[in-house]
Formats: sequence, C-alpha cells, structure tokens
Amino acid sequence: MNRIDQLFKERPHGLLSIYFCAGCPTLEGTAGVIRTLQKNGVDMIEVGIPFSDPMADGVVIQEAATCALKNGISLAKIFEQLRHIRHDVTIPLILMGYLNPIYQFGFERFCQKCKECGIDGVIIPDLPYREYQEEYKATAERYDIRVIMLITPETSEERIREIDAHTSGFIYMVSSASLTGAQKGFNDEKVAYFKRIEAMHLRNPHLVGFGISNKQTFDAACSHSSGAIIGSAFVTLLNQTKGDAEAAICQLKENISK
Repeated sequence: MNRIDQLFKERPHGLLSIYFCAGCPTLEGTAGVIRTLQKNGVDMIEVGIPFSDPMADGVVIQEAATCALKNGISLAKIFEQLRHIRHDVTIPLILMGYLNPIYQFGFERFCQKCKECGIDGVIIPDLPYREYQEEYKATAERYDIRVIMLITPETSEERIREIDAHTSGFIYMVSSASLTGAQKGFNDEKVAYFKRIEAMHLRNPHLVGFGISNKQTFDAACSHSSGAIIGSAFVTLLNQTKGDAEAAICQLKENISK
C-alpha cells in the first residue's frame, strides 16, 4: 500500500505535515532534515523543489528557493540526496514543485526516480487538473505516485467532487486564495470554508495548508480536516537556527501546542 494511504488509514486525524525547501539553508542538508523531522514525530514531509518563479509562494519560501538555487540544488541533485533515504525513513515523503523543472526533467523519468527513492506523492501547484487527467495521470499511476491536487475557497463544488473522484492520496485544502505565509488566526470566512468542505464528506481525506503557525491556526485546521501542513513557519525557524532542524521542529511544535 502507498505510504500516504497507509498513514490516513492508521491515523485519520491530527496529522502534522511539514514542508521545507531542499538545498536551503545548506546544499547537503536535505536528508538530514527529513530524518530529524521523522525522529521528532512529524507524520509526513513535503520536500520543496526550488524554482526561480514560485508564483504561489510568499516571501519566506521565495527566499528559500533563491537560497537553494544559489547553493546549487537541482532536481537531479535532490534525487541523489534521497537515493538512500528509505534505509531508515518510513513516513510518507512528497515532492512539491512547479511544473517547469519537472517537465524539463521529463515526467516519466521524474516518476521513475520518485519510485526509486521511495517518494509517495507529488504536489504540482501549477498543474491544471484537466491537463493532469489527460497527460500525466496514467504515468503517475503506473509508478504508484499520488498526484495531490489543491483546492481553494474559490474552487467550485463540482470541481472539488471531480478532483475527489479521480485522484487519491489526499486533497490539499489551501486555506485562502493568497500566497503562502504564516497567519495569526483564521477569520470566520475561512472557518466557514473549512466547515463547508468537511460537510461534503469527500472520499479522500484532506489537509489544510497555508497560514498555519500557532496553536489557534493549527487547532482550527485539525478541527475540520485530517490535519495541517506547515511550511513558512518551519522554513523561517530552520533559517533562524542556521539549519538546526532539531531546534526548529521543537520550537514549531511548542508554538502550535500552547
């Protein structure tokens, strides 16, 4: 069974998924961050593929991508860094990045490398759902790679149900239509959106991402979904600790628990 499916089967609620950018703050730190996050109880990890034009990302992740590219990271380098990661890492791993570098790498080659490294899923924010269906789905399924689709408050119920019917793994529920970045709290409109999706009783589980950095936002996300995805808040702490993933994740877990 795909590790993403296994995770949601065993732990349907209260999940913590962490995003960080490969190659930042140090070029060779990717595998070490993953191992540290697993050791500290993180349920799933999204490894960011840096891109020069990250249109859905806020300043924190934009700067992380710039740092990683300056350090010399590339998609090929990421796969090399993750080549032996499954020797001791058992939690689900997802690659998250924009279509351009994946397209340039070659999608089937990309899926093949994911399979070789033990990557369980991919998130491609700028991959249109229809294009995924027509050009990418068959290849991804052949390699047992879950392609995770995003929904926002503006996504129609019809499209959400279509995505739910034709994808697997989980649905990435973007908390707002704005860029990534930490927020102090979710307003009534966002909470209403969470409740609306929860009431749809979708086939796939869903996780809330964008803007989660403290107990208020984490609890709100977990109350209406299977859990939360935290990116910018962890990336900020990782930079502040100069790449000390242990200190960063311990501080983050403290921040979302009090």
